[in-house]
Amino acid sequence: MTTTNPYAAPKAAVADETVVLNADFVPGGQSRPAGNGWTWIAEGWELFKRQPGLWIGIVVLAFLIFVAAAFIPIVGPLATTLFGPVFAAGVMVGCKTLDSGGELELGHLFAGFRQRTGTLIGVGALYLAATLVVILVVSLIMGVGMMTMMGAGDPQDMAAMGMTMVLAMLIMFALLLPAVMAIWLAAPLVVFHDHGAVEAMKGSFMGCLKNILPFLVYSVVLFVFSIAATLPLMLGWLVLGPVFAASVYASYRDIYLKPRP
Repeated sequence: MTTTNPYAAPKAAVADETVVLNADFVPGGQSRPAGNGWTWIAEGWELFKRQPGLWIGIVVLAFLIFVAAAFIPIVGPLATTLFGPVFAAGVMVGCKTLDSGGELELGHLFAGFRQRTGTLIGVGALYLAATLVVILVVSLIMGVGMMTMMGAGDPQDMAAMGMTMVLAMLIMFALLLPAVMAIWLAAPLVVFHDHGAVEAMKGSFMGCLKNILPFLVYSVVLFVFSIAATLPLMLGWLVLGPVFAASVYASYRDIYLKPRP
């Protein structure tokens, strides 16, 4: 007979909203049609509409946390990268709660600190390491040439230096893209499917790789929306931010979960 300890500490409700049946799970993800890139955004909008006020509160709180961290020299930016997947996991838990008919809570933002925290920080650490390596490599490759041109002081060399900086940014973006793909959907794979940090990042990379076309559509639409959201004193991000976060959950569900019969 199972007994319950009456003196046990109560469990937070948001911590219990993290189970997704593995029977529905597709390891490595499945390819989806290109048009699903728009569908993810539309589904994110539907999740936002259910509790818009609370969604805005979560976005504002997250923004304040990250802004405050940015004022801490060196440690702050490193911490935001390390703990980014932890906050992302909390938002994913909140999305699943809404998707399951539950209520979104402000505490969902911190749900990633209640479980699998070490693994989520490990995801952030691997992403941070990859980012630092890319920056170092690009700096070493481009730095020597730029120093030579700066020493010459010729106007043509200065123009060439500007082009070199643009080229360096493009190379950095290209090298960072695989790392972004590896972290993009890693958080839900950790909290919903008990993946380790490396396993989750591999799964995220494969899921993104199989869905280049829908992610291209998704990126273009979000880019257009981001311009519109930025124009009115960035107030549009109070809506686009939550929709974007919920769309990440929608893409995870579409790529990694089989629809039930």
